[in-house]
Amino acid sequence: LLPGRGRGSSVSSIVCYFLGLSHIDPIVNGLFLGRFLNESLASVPDIDLDFPRDIREELIRQVYQQYGSEHVGLVCAYPTYHIRSAVRELGKVLDLPRGEIEQLAKLVGHHSARGLREELQKLQGFAERVDSPLWRDLCDLAEEIADLPRHISQHVGGMIISSRPLIELVPLERAAMPDRVVCQWDKDACDDARFIKIDFLALGMLSLVEECVELIAEREGEPPDLSRIDFEDVAVYDQICSGDTVGTFQIESRAQIQMIRRTRPRNLEDLAIEVAIVRPGPIVGGAVNPYVRRREAQRLARSQNVPYEPPVDHPLLKEALSETLGVIIFQDQVLQVCQALAGFSAGQGEALRRAMSRRRSRDLMQGFWEEFRDGAAQRGVNEATAQRVFDQVVAFSQFGFPKAHAAAFGLLAYQSAWLRHYYPVEYYTGLYNNQPMGFYSLDALGRDASRHGVTVNLPDVNRSDVASTVEEGAVRVGLAFIRDWGSDVATETVVERERNGPYRSLADFVRRAPPQLSRDAIEHLVWVGGCDCFGLTRRELLWQVGLWLPPKNEQRDKNRVRRQLELPLNHPYENLPFPEVPGDERLLAEYQVLGFATSGHPFQLLGGALSRDIVRSEHLPNLEHNSPVNIAGLVVARQRPQTAKGFTFILLEDEAGMMNAIVRPDVYERDRLAIRGEPFLWIIGKLAKDDGTVNIIAEEVRPLKLHHPHLKMTSSSSSPSPSSFLKNLRRSAPGSRDWG
Repeated sequence: LLPGRGRGSSVSSIVCYFLGLSHIDPIVNGLFLGRFLNESLASVPDIDLDFPRDIREELIRQVYQQYGSEHVGLVCAYPTYHIRSAVRELGKVLDLPRGEIEQLAKLVGHHSARGLREELQKLQGFAERVDSPLWRDLCDLAEEIADLPRHISQHVGGMIISSRPLIELVPLERAAMPDRVVCQWDKDACDDARFIKIDFLALGMLSLVEECVELIAEREGEPPDLSRIDFEDVAVYDQICSGDTVGTFQIESRAQIQMIRRTRPRNLEDLAIEVAIVRPGPIVGGAVNPYVRRREAQRLARSQNVPYEPPVDHPLLKEALSETLGVIIFQDQVLQVCQALAGFSAGQGEALRRAMSRRRSRDLMQGFWEEFRDGAAQRGVNEATAQRVFDQVVAFSQFGFPKAHAAAFGLLAYQSAWLRHYYPVEYYTGLYNNQPMGFYSLDALGRDASRHGVTVNLPDVNRSDVASTVEEGAVRVGLAFIRDWGSDVATETVVERERNGPYRSLADFVRRAPPQLSRDAIEHLVWVGGCDCFGLTRRELLWQVGLWLPPKNEQRDKNRVRRQLELPLNHPYENLPFPEVPGDERLLAEYQVLGFATSGHPFQLLGGALSRDIVRSEHLPNLEHNSPVNIAGLVVARQRPQTAKGFTFILLEDEAGMMNAIVRPDVYERDRLAIRGEPFLWIIGKLAKDDGTVNIIAEEVRPLKLHHPHLKMTSSSSSPSPSSFLKNLRRSAPGSRDWG
């Protein structure tokens, strides 16, 4: 089998299954074949394939070699001006203060640049500038360039192949990478021109799974066959249903964790629905809450050993919507609903699908209403019912998954959860080596690993490899993770160690280190414990670095340093004793050098500084519904989806776990500065418990910082106060995966 997997509608093709382009049997899973078999099919269907990142690049090279650069091109995309890009670029042209423009870009919330004037009027410090000349010009120009193409870029994976030289058919330009060509038509234009298009997509989770399987094989001598694992493993589903899915594929987000605790999937079919339901199409179409309620009713009926019949808008829809309890979850159900209720042909359904997949598809979809209404009337369906169903159909132009795509992703979601459950060390090692990926930063993933009993060890110059590795049942962070190092320097360091033996001292390391390794890079290694193996404190090691290497602003003479270190004479001040670096400074150093910390959560260093009425995450499930609560934590993610009617969702983390806060639109507007800009927040609100989910409905959101009423001031001669520690950490805290 190929080391890739199909996605999208291509998974429905049994030919793709036989060729190994898909791992899902379309017959067994009842996938919809109308995408590939209909009388009006005028072009070859697109084939979307996911590959590990490194394999994708090799495949693209092979396609060019196979068909020649004259016959192969990469599809382009036209990113348009949204509000942030418009603010930054127009602000620069108008010579507005750079700091104010950057602050504004971080605070605005609308996706369209047409909303800039309205946003400014709501923002403290900017409202009074709306009518000043330059700021008025900023708003006017932003409205003019809204949604205009900003530049041409390469599509994430699309390639077209032609029997004739492409230069005869489509305008071309050289890509940034050598020996590659980009055509100046986007995917829709290429589709209209009937080009053969294949999407080679890089999927980080496949890279992770492949690496994880290889690490397991190194330890056990044989890799697990993920196609033959137990897909009904109760222990794995129990972990999934509890919401313990951080770091897994597709079911790890805040919204998915909330949903999964309510839907409680117990097989791959349930997981396919779970993967598909938290999407704009089902959300806007009003499918989510009805499905959850019917899922609960179905569980109750099964417990009482009685049949359950989910309601549907019309009896004609029963067959098409039976597996999703009477609501539209999958994109192909839209086509089946149109065929069942309005008598659409497969060709009309394909035209509808194409309209749904395009930008501004809501306008295109409305053109189908008369056909839908008339066809439904011929089948005895009244106009009110037809309108209600068609509104759900139109909602899917907001984006929904085909069942085939959801089934493929549901399978990979389960495989990732299975690996994480049974091989956590190898899995978290793969997570470290395949970033960026998923919903969480490495900082949050590392603490999740710790909560699951997996130790993450800092880099060590004599034990670390270039990438992270499995070491005695723990994860050892690789040297390439250190700031100012990179893979090339780390590789040379490891090769030198393997060729000539371990580094015996800091002097030995400096003498043998790659010439391009700067003093800054060596100090960074020392700060995160990479030279602790030499038996000195980190301050003593930093002192020695200063003795042997020139100041940062002077050119380093590698040969002179080597000659000095090879002399038998010791420096008279080489062995001066210094105390060890305290814990809070170590944590700060880890954030500044690695971008994440392995020695704990920032709140652990605050000790008893937080007020006693701050509730830890582990105690929230024990409180009563609607209880008033105060919580505080590090921001892991902030989201304000367009489908959420102005509500904002904040994921906070304290040392015990994560907490989900929901912010109403009015609270968001009042406390926007803190919500959008602060890495540490405290939230006053009420607890909301619903069928296994726990949320805090925020009534007030404030930054956790100096002189805060919930942070008691302390002083110490040997370490900074908790508030000053937070102030320093605020500068180096990792950026959360915001506003996804």
